[in-house]
Amino acid sequence: MTLNPVANPGVLPSQALRLLIDRGVLGASPAILPDQVQPASLDLRLGGAAHRLRASFLPGKGRTVAERLPEFEMHRFPLGAGMVLEKGCVYVVELAETLALPDGMSAVTNAKSSTGRLDLLVRVITDHGVEFDRIPAGYKGKLYAEICPRSFSVLVRPGMRLNQIRLRQGQAVLSDSELKALNAEVPLVSGEAVISEGLGFSVDLRPEGTTLVGYRAKPHAGVIDLDRIGHYDRADFWEELHSSNGQLILDPGAFYILVSRESVCIPPGYAAEMAPYLAMVGEFRVHYAGFFDPGFGHAAADGVGARGVLEVRCHEAPFALEDGQIVGRLVYERMSEVPDRLYGAGIASNYQGQGLKLAKHFK
Repeated sequence: MTLNPVANPGVLPSQALRLLIDRGVLGASPAILPDQVQPASLDLRLGGAAHRLRASFLPGKGRTVAERLPEFEMHRFPLGAGMVLEKGCVYVVELAETLALPDGMSAVTNAKSSTGRLDLLVRVITDHGVEFDRIPAGYKGKLYAEICPRSFSVLVRPGMRLNQIRLRQGQAVLSDSELKALNAEVPLVSGEAVISEGLGFSVDLRPEGTTLVGYRAKPHAGVIDLDRIGHYDRADFWEELHSSNGQLILDPGAFYILVSRESVCIPPGYAAEMAPYLAMVGEFRVHYAGFFDPGFGHAAADGVGARGVLEVRCHEAPFALEDGQIVGRLVYERMSEVPDRLYGAGIASNYQGQGLKLAKHFK
């Protein structure tokens, strides 16, 4: 297997990630566990201590995170057997994993699906970094997670996996013409494919057989222990949203879980990332967790189309969302090779074949 970015461009699959672990390109203390390796990404783990900050920050060129922390740190505390990260506060936690990327290999990070569905904003910062979640080719050094619980306070422990990293060689993004050709070969979406700088998708506010269109986070809920799966009563944390007219008015500052009208498919040789549809539609943000793995919604991986869950936060003014309104897009990328494991195919994939679904922590 070559890792030459010119000879073999694309997002690196699970077998390549394991090779990079063996070569020390992906390092960690403690050592990386086999089940951290996903079809097109690696789960990242929290380290042992958190820094409570007065403000979010980026280190900037020529500066390390450690150099900048004293400017923003309010206090530092060990995570130990478990500590609560409070709603509305900003924290930085050094991650267990480190990088030693070769030239031509870059990386991007994103929150895991369950993290985004809890309105838990998690972004990676690096030494000399000038943007969140984007790691330049050739980067060598530590990784840090900036964590900001927006709707719920959460209990975390060392080793928890809140986000993930995807490595790529060279240019892998499909052009619109390439995406149209792929859609003609393997239908990527139910219904008409709207392709413009990616595959557009819309919101479902007229679901078949029900008026339930989504959930809104309650403002004064309790703490969520992220290790407790299927534990919490959704009624204690979420308000059901019903619509009989295909419209939903979003409240400023509120957080919503909605679902796409279309079912989407990610063929085995491709990966995708959710992105905003138009910067000019600035009244709401539609995603927090944006990675879609090879095999998501694909028949070969036990899925025949799967909806995209939308994590929506409204900004300055109330906004009327209409059924079928395009709210986001999926940007498809080539894999450098088909992964030796696919999303939903014999691995613990919580959201294969999903519809409107809250995070796995709720009953």
